[in-house]
Amino acid sequence: MIKLSAIIIAKNEERNIARCIDSLFGVIDEIVVFIDSGTTDNTIDIVKTYPNIKHQVVEWKGYSETKKAALKETSSNWIFWIDADECITKELKEELNDFKNSQPEYFAYSIPRKAFFLGKWIKHSGWYPGRVTRLFNKKEVSFSQNDVHEHLIVKGGTGELKRDLEHYTDPSIEHYFLKFNKYTTLAAEELKKKGKKAGLSDLLLRPLNIFVKMYLIKLGFLDGVHGFILAVFSSLYVFTKYCKLWELDNNSNMRLK
Repeated sequence: MIKLSAIIIAKNEERNIARCIDSLFGVIDEIVVFIDSGTTDNTIDIVKTYPNIKHQVVEWKGYSETKKAALKETSSNWIFWIDADECITKELKEELNDFKNSQPEYFAYSIPRKAFFLGKWIKHSGWYPGRVTRLFNKKEVSFSQNDVHEHLIVKGGTGELKRDLEHYTDPSIEHYFLKFNKYTTLAAEELKKKGKKAGLSDLLLRPLNIFVKMYLIKLGFLDGVHGFILAVFSSLYVFTKYCKLWELDNNSNMRLK
């Protein structure tokens, strides 16, 4: 039988961490939680109430490097990567238990994800099924180097599980914008590392394109007011990301003068 280890990284996740950990019982054999040392809420105290899981308070090294460090603490070859604001559904748990009794054909498997934005499951807007690759063999799969939107680098094809992972993203608009500044900065820095430049067309056309794509092409209007807000916020995210890239370029040019 295959043994499964789960890795979780968390910072200020007191609203989510218990739901996430509780969902893993009955299918995950080992749970490793890395808590950012910058955490200021009760996340650490909540994790400590679970006596049978491994946890460490660590200095933040970026999303990819922190996950790599957590991976080193796992004893199983097969890993389930889950974020603190996600949880395994009953149906996915049953599917994973079937997987543990199988002979895997692939080194990694993707999972459909139900995202809840402002308390509503977003069924359109390009968000569902929103497959994410989260189940993998650590001997054959590795994390990318991205500072934001890190992903798995997989050898060969990727299999597909059918049951949903749930993602409780952005329960409020305030929460969305608390993350907004950090993620747009990281995304801009990532683009600059790749040698990208930001021009007027990026500021004008890219935000408009993402709004049209999400709200019209991906049928975001069927998600009601939530779909409209999400499309506007997403276009604003792209606009801000490229504004910050322009600023990085401009500051670099000023320093050269």
